[in-house]
Amino acid sequence: MACVLLFSRILPFSHRLTRTSICLLSLFLSYVCYCALFPADTVMQKPGDPTPSCQRVLADGAKRRIQKSPSSCVLPLDARPSSDEASRPKTDQRPPSTLHVDTPSPPMGNLKFGNKKLPNAIIVGVKKGGTRAVLEFIRIHPDVRAAGTETHFFDRNYDRGLEWYRGLMPRTLESQLTMEKTPSYFVTKETPHRISAMSRDTKLIVVVRDPVTRAISDYTQTLSKTPDLPSFQDLAFRNQSLGIVDTSWNAIRIGLYALHLENWLRYFPLAQIHFVSGERLITDPAGELARVQDFLGLKRIVTDKHFYFNRTKGFPCLKKPESSGSPRCLGKSKGRTHVQIDRDAIEQLRDFYRPYNVKFYEMVGHDFKWE
Repeated sequence: MACVLLFSRILPFSHRLTRTSICLLSLFLSYVCYCALFPADTVMQKPGDPTPSCQRVLADGAKRRIQKSPSSCVLPLDARPSSDEASRPKTDQRPPSTLHVDTPSPPMGNLKFGNKKLPNAIIVGVKKGGTRAVLEFIRIHPDVRAAGTETHFFDRNYDRGLEWYRGLMPRTLESQLTMEKTPSYFVTKETPHRISAMSRDTKLIVVVRDPVTRAISDYTQTLSKTPDLPSFQDLAFRNQSLGIVDTSWNAIRIGLYALHLENWLRYFPLAQIHFVSGERLITDPAGELARVQDFLGLKRIVTDKHFYFNRTKGFPCLKKPESSGSPRCLGKSKGRTHVQIDRDAIEQLRDFYRPYNVKFYEMVGHDFKWE
């Protein structure tokens, strides 16, 4: 159109121009029209370039020109569409939400999912009752994540603060429960109040066992670490001939379940405490875990198909997962053969514990049949 207008203006004067002048003028006007119709950046653009003139689409749909060097207009490799994207129908294409920034993406292996939360449930006791077994068994459940080691926060590290405690927890998704176990909590006087101060909704699990058998197991473990330990009878009795038991010895004191439970009931209702039978955990692990899952509000996923009885250890083990070549049994310290204790000493201890056991049965509404 510009060329037509120019020629219409010049035509009345064309009789005054020579043939050579007319040719040069035509070439000049053709060049001007060519430059007007085909800008330089369009000519230099590569065929199939998805972003003409180096334009990017922003979140608001407006186009903004990104300054490039005059010699090139090439997108970085990670900004070019993949073959899948190029072949995708236009109706399925969506504009990016933000302007692309050429920063490398972190490897998938380094991404961290979930958050570290304070525990929803704690296995608070008792030592040598079967707490490690309960923790390992319940961890099979996909909705449970647990700290691997005993934190001892509420009895030894309370001054470090809740954020330190939170940092020890595993990352969990919103739908998952966070758990930990520290068996000494049950017999530590300050612990119930401290857990209640953290959250009165915390669910508590206590694994209990015949207190006489538990005391012998406790002694056996200590003896394996301290070979020069006095005899069991010397530690358990102030005067064995008179049947006077030394309740200051920790192995004896732990078994006074009724006394410890009274302290917990000052801060938590009984319905918020679940008691696991250490004996039934050996003979019927699936049944005990079913009750634990019910208490935690979980679907019953851990069942009898996950267990088999190891006759060598005298303890149930987890069947091997498909990705492993061997079953999962607890450590060597679990299922250890107990030290042989004089029969008279055992009977004296049973007589000592009997009234405490009866009171405990009444408090929890269940007879564990330890007689």
